[in-house]
Amino acid sequence: MIFSIRKVTGVLIIACVLTSCSDYSFTKFRDSQSLSSFINRESAEIEDNGILSDSYKSKISVEEIWSKRIGKGAENLYLKLTPAVIGGYLFVADQYGKLIATDMSTGEPVWQIHDKNVNYTSGAGGGDGMVLIGTGDGRVIARDALTGNLKWVAKVSSEILSAPTAFNQITVVRTGDGNIFGLDSATGKEIWNYDRTVPSLTLRGNAPPVISGDRVFAGFDNGRFVALDLKSGQSLWDSPLAIPSGRSDLDRMVDVDSAPIVQKDTIFVASFHGGVSAISSIDGRILWTREISSYAGITVGGRYVYVTDEEGSIWALNAETGASVWKKDELKERYPTAPAYYNGYVVVCDSEGYTLWMNGQTGEFVYKSRLAKSRIITRSLRAADSLISYSSNGRVVTMRLK
Repeated sequence: MIFSIRKVTGVLIIACVLTSCSDYSFTKFRDSQSLSSFINRESAEIEDNGILSDSYKSKISVEEIWSKRIGKGAENLYLKLTPAVIGGYLFVADQYGKLIATDMSTGEPVWQIHDKNVNYTSGAGGGDGMVLIGTGDGRVIARDALTGNLKWVAKVSSEILSAPTAFNQITVVRTGDGNIFGLDSATGKEIWNYDRTVPSLTLRGNAPPVISGDRVFAGFDNGRFVALDLKSGQSLWDSPLAIPSGRSDLDRMVDVDSAPIVQKDTIFVASFHGGVSAISSIDGRILWTREISSYAGITVGGRYVYVTDEEGSIWALNAETGASVWKKDELKERYPTAPAYYNGYVVVCDSEGYTLWMNGQTGEFVYKSRLAKSRIITRSLRAADSLISYSSNGRVVTMRLK
């Protein structure tokens, strides 16, 4: 009954408005095809043709090379099981213990294994001829990248949420309880351990450590960013990206959860409730900081740093100064991924399974396509002349510009 009264009231209001109109307005209504076309004529004139509308038309041509579901993904967990290119293969892992090495040009399996009763919690990492995977019960599993043969299994202190990496016979692993381990790449034996206290409340995820030369760069949930000696694990410098402040644990969250980007003598890194910073890789000196909170992550392309902030806005910053170049707000509430940089374009995916491309210089949206019916939370991966995206239900899509 309430609905009926409101409906009648609405009709009466429309009738009153129409009867009180001038002769010109009445003529416009009389000449229109229907009442609804008269009422809606203004909204039709300002039809939304933006990137989120169904009527959006892409401005560039992108072709799909191949698309298939590989494994079962991690749809019911917030796990960034990002695929990786190692030794010429594309490696895809799912949460149920499957690891598949695929041909990059076709997506066909080269080899695959299934570690039964094991939950993978990290994407694949690699180095020293190995593919490395982390588990929820704190195991690092190392296999030969070309054959899949098991090399060793090492036990560390807690679950592993970021991909292990290896270089120069040292395998580096970050654990959820704030430890970084250096393991012997030949045997998995522990060589060193760097320990940090974890705050009582943190985001789900860890920034993967990055090896550059003889150093390991890593961010922590307390807002610190460190450089360690690869061979010994000794701290070379320690920089505060963000200082925890506020009355609640939530206010004091300053996690560094996105992968740092190392370019020559500069490291670009983002933190939650902290900012986006450029740091000297030599001594840890902070070159500039912008107060842009991010947990999704950043990328660097050309002269710009691109970042997805905590609200879903995409920014382009000058890499030398941190000054804003452009900002796009259209994807708020769509939970876009960290940006990827591909042939002059900035590419993000979202919680609806879409990929969205922007002009890297201007921020103009130029392409949109739905890749999957499940969310995409991992950054797209640049591999040779293609771009690879991975959804939470395991679908892998490879694309390239026409």
